[in-house]
Amino acid sequence: METTKRIPATGDAGRLVLRVVLAVLLLFHGVSKVIGGVGFVTGMLAKVGLPAGLGYLVYIGEVVAPALILVGLFTRAAALIVVVNMIVALLLVHTGQFFSLSDTGGWALELQGMYLGSAVALALLGAGRYSIGGAGGRWN
Repeated sequence: METTKRIPATGDAGRLVLRVVLAVLLLFHGVSKVIGGVGFVTGMLAKVGLPAGLGYLVYIGEVVAPALILVGLFTRAAALIVVVNMIVALLLVHTGQFFSLSDTGGWALELQGMYLGSAVALALLGAGRYSIGGAGGRWN
């Protein structure tokens, strides 16, 4: 009698939850920039001596990459784009808060830290079976 090992789907369900939460929350930021523009970002880049046009890359980091993560297509690559996006955001906007606490006692950058950590986790874990790319896709 042959026995087959069944891989529990809970790991894939966890990846799905992680993907959906990260993607949806980032998309709020992206849609806000689609509606209101990226003037704030381009201004910050120009202020530190970088080409302001680089600010338009935020659309890739906050719209395209989260959309790919949401559906589970090129998830690892999209997650790495989010990692870079978050590092740039931390360095451009939040350096003064690295060692600060919020009014309620939490780390002032806990949201940004959670986005960054979740994106790193997805880059390492991949999308899982509940994705367009499937569990076996190299970049999923």
